[in-house]
Amino acid sequence: MDNSDFTKVLVIDDDKLVFRIISDILQKEGYSVFGASDFESAAKYIYHTSPDIILLDIVLPKMNGYEICRLLRNDTRTSHVPIVMLTSRGQVEDKVAGLEAGADDYITKPFDNLELIARVKTHLRRAKQVKSFNPLTGLPGNILIDDAIKSQVYAHNNKFAVLYLDLDNFKAYNDAYGFLKGDEVIKFLAHIITQNVKIHGSQDDFIGHIGGDDFILITSPDNVDDLCTAIIDQFDASIPLFYSTEDRKRGYIITTDRNFRETMFSIMTISIAVVSNEYRKIDNHWQISEIAAELKKLAKVEPNSVYMKDRRRA
Repeated sequence: MDNSDFTKVLVIDDDKLVFRIISDILQKEGYSVFGASDFESAAKYIYHTSPDIILLDIVLPKMNGYEICRLLRNDTRTSHVPIVMLTSRGQVEDKVAGLEAGADDYITKPFDNLELIARVKTHLRRAKQVKSFNPLTGLPGNILIDDAIKSQVYAHNNKFAVLYLDLDNFKAYNDAYGFLKGDEVIKFLAHIITQNVKIHGSQDDFIGHIGGDDFILITSPDNVDDLCTAIIDQFDASIPLFYSTEDRKRGYIITTDRNFRETMFSIMTISIAVVSNEYRKIDNHWQISEIAAELKKLAKVEPNSVYMKDRRRA
């Protein structure tokens, strides 16, 4: 048995017998298997259940497998999900077309049970490795971030600073302009951080993307002021360009809040919480998160971009 109790497999195939066969094979391996006969019925699983791998038939009603594959590959929410095409003919043209559409692999029907299991496991294993990096920015994700923080905390006589960076009013921007424009802002912030680390940071500095608009930067305490100042200045100077001329001129956007009330939201700013062992001892990596949460609350109160440093000595 594979230790895959929470691994979700989506099979998009309008042949109920094929789905039943695949489902029986993979459920015995510990996977949760969902089925859909076309893209419309598959969408609720894709965007709400977030499958770990998709098995996609070529011949489908309304939209064929190639079209679905291209659609998923061009969407940042699904671009990282492994896609294995299912073809009943096994012709070279089908395989090439599937790979060109963005599929990771293909299986010819009727398929061998062991081959199906092996291919699914292979792509899930590769996907897990890729998950160590954020698919949008290519920066290290949470697994590598945790490792990097722990290595700093538990290193002997090591002075470090951990910067937590996130955007203010990003959700409102995302709601008003759409997630594609929001993704552009996130990639822009990643670029700013990376470029300024090259200029004001050190060779061993670590940049990670926690998710969404949250980033982390590990550097030397000596670099903090220059890095934070440069990142804030560059962000504040450039972020208005991501807004329409009308919103830029008035300095805010109008959209609905969580209570569905029309609300004004200012142009995005950036808040940076700086946790360091320069003045106090940090015993474990959980302590860093707790201190950062306190500092971020203080930073969020400020109307402008700001960085807050932990200066306590106890």
